[in-house]
Amino acid sequence: MKRILSILAAALTFGTAHAQPDQYRVVGVSDGDTIKVLSGDRQQVKCRLFAIDAPESNQPYGQRSKQSLSDLVYNKTVHVQVVDRDHYGRSVCRVFVNGVDVNKAQLERGFAWHYRKFDNDPAYIRAENAAKRERLGLWADANPTPPWAFRHSSRLRNFQ
Repeated sequence: MKRILSILAAALTFGTAHAQPDQYRVVGVSDGDTIKVLSGDRQQVKCRLFAIDAPESNQPYGQRSKQSLSDLVYNKTVHVQVVDRDHYGRSVCRVFVNGVDVNKAQLERGFAWHYRKFDNDPAYIRAENAAKRERLGLWADANPTPPWAFRHSSRLRNFQ
């Protein structure tokens, strides 16, 4: 029941006042897996891309991941499918630009990990595996650190 209410709340955040409530203009790219979109009625919404986790900004490939996402979506009209809301209050979304799955594109380019804790889409698994095989993006490193491990180690360093 709580999940249903979260999804309804997220849907209401995106509004229903416009003819195409799932069409938004991207007005900001925070990092390799988070964007800010603007609705037709000028409401700004922060969207966390579903099923991927990109390097942190201060992590190797963090800035390149952000640039990749920016190249894909910045100042473009995107189609947004709200999947959930995260514990930070962000809408968790699948994002498409001209029919291209942006979340999957970040995996294909090697600028994000497939977050299998939340998703097991075979297409996303294949996209990540292909990027690894071809040593694209962050996979050029012999042993890249996943962002969740980087965040954990950063918290430990800050705690000490």
